[in-house]
Amino acid sequence: MPTAPRKKAAGTAAARNSRQAGNPGARRYCVQPVQPVRKFDPSVAPGRASAIMSASKKWVNGTQLTYYCFKRGDAVPAAWQGSTADIAVVNSSFEAWAKLGIGISFRKVDAPEDAIVRIGFDQQDGSWSYVGRDVLGTRSPQERTMNFGWPLTTDYGHDTALHEIGHTIALEHEHQNPNAGITWNRSAVIAYFSGPPNNWDPSQIEWNILRKIPTSQIKGTTWDPDSVMEYQFDAGLIEAPAKYTAGLTPKGGLSYADKAWVVESYPGVRAPSTSTLKVGLSQLLKLKAGETRTFDFLPTRTRTYNIGTFGTSDTVMVLFEVTPSGNVQIAGADDSGTDLNAKVSMRLQKGRHYQVGVRLYYADAALETSLMAW
Repeated sequence: MPTAPRKKAAGTAAARNSRQAGNPGARRYCVQPVQPVRKFDPSVAPGRASAIMSASKKWVNGTQLTYYCFKRGDAVPAAWQGSTADIAVVNSSFEAWAKLGIGISFRKVDAPEDAIVRIGFDQQDGSWSYVGRDVLGTRSPQERTMNFGWPLTTDYGHDTALHEIGHTIALEHEHQNPNAGITWNRSAVIAYFSGPPNNWDPSQIEWNILRKIPTSQIKGTTWDPDSVMEYQFDAGLIEAPAKYTAGLTPKGGLSYADKAWVVESYPGVRAPSTSTLKVGLSQLLKLKAGETRTFDFLPTRTRTYNIGTFGTSDTVMVLFEVTPSGNVQIAGADDSGTDLNAKVSMRLQKGRHYQVGVRLYYADAALETSLMAW
């Protein structure tokens, strides 16, 4: 467990939710922004589409997720500005995930324009985060990718921070795992979440509760009711399994399965060693679906370089510049679902250190997919 054990107060919600002040019977929940479901060309076979979707939200190993917490004095609505105490919980929660020794890293920055993840604290807007690489769809430095809708200094507040960061690194809600076998009391769920303090519309209830996540996108083969990505549910919302008709309360904190998923998705110390990419020399990727490989690239002169993949495959490729403060993503290409290959053309500087990371979604013949710089 990367954080010190915390004593749970009787009756408090586990991760992700909070009871509304002055109304102890009401509970607020994380609500993911509803996203359009990706559609594929009919030429993309179902198995290929499933493989793409299983890894499409995951980051490429070597990624450094920079983050910024809006604070007093920033040119944003006052409600977005976090307290020193809440920001400290966010920092410690990023550290808790990082301490697992994973292949992506986190760094707090001093300006929102330098951040990939931008965090607000509007208590009228609920707690939410975009999932994984969906974060990249937000372009403005004054646009949030995550928000906290209640104080983080309580037990459930600590778990809320871990939960929303879990979304940012591509974890979905665990109760939407199709292997959970949950049968909902649909009318009770709609009545509960459409009322105060959540006041969700039907699309939000469907997206965050009732929708089953495709098997290809879940973190494992079994349901983990103690996941930090699981909600607490009151009696009467779940009809089956019978064990949870009286309610479901996760233990709180990162579960064993949470840790196992993130280490498997982003292998750190046990990841294959980084190879060196040389101009004009094709490198076989030798990847299985969902795996990442990273290459160092050290230009011998300053010029525009092309870096691309070759083969009948679906990949996402990211170009980083290696700096003293960590990897900075400077370009990327995703060829999934197309007949193209990933390619980046960019002017690179002699004497600077770059890395190229490639995650394979799908390939007819994985061992025939390669990477080359020219």
